[in-house]
Amino acid sequence: MENSHTPNTQPASEICSELADLGVATVYEASGRQGLIDIPLTPLIPGSRIAGPARTVSCGQGDNRTVHEAVASVLPGEVLVLTMPDPAPVALIGDLLVTQAKKQGAAAMLVDAAVRDVEELQALGLPVWTRWTRARGATKTQRGEVNAPVVIGGTRIEPGDLVILDTDGAVAVAESRVSEVLNASLARRDKEEALRRRYETGVLSYDMYGMRQEDQAADTLPAGARA
Repeated sequence: MENSHTPNTQPASEICSELADLGVATVYEASGRQGLIDIPLTPLIPGSRIAGPARTVSCGQGDNRTVHEAVASVLPGEVLVLTMPDPAPVALIGDLLVTQAKKQGAAAMLVDAAVRDVEELQALGLPVWTRWTRARGATKTQRGEVNAPVVIGGTRIEPGDLVILDTDGAVAVAESRVSEVLNASLARRDKEEALRRRYETGVLSYDMYGMRQEDQAADTLPAGARA
């Protein structure tokens, strides 16, 4: 059946909103299990769901000078994605940098390092996902790169790729695949909603996928013939 979803004509903000609503797990599965940012991430504001184009920030080791540069150039709706060559529990941001990022219109921050001033960050309300929380501060002596490709959790993130974040973590979608992945994610959501309705009537996945029948057939085999 032809897919009726046509996101190509949608404004970018609507696409981001739909992907955020669909969520990390659905987008990851629908994308062919690509783009997972496979590191432990804690959202400082529980229940946050965000999607936006990445403004990537490659910092010097243990240094946040480049974060200041990135915050000065971030565009409304972008997700600041911060990392360093060897991610370590050093705080790349605190309340002063987040105050600026919020004022500039950043949609969120993903920190492949640490943050501090957690209670203040929660009060500010800008969604932040972080690998660690630590009081140890960064130096400000090394200039890294803004809007250069970075690799986080096994995924290469190019500037402008869409980053989706929620309680499950984060996933990146290459800019060239956004329409394709959105269509696939909407189709997956519809399929899961149909399955949910069936399960609510008492249907069991163990039966629907034929696993019970397979197990029963295996149980009838002589012990030496079982896998």
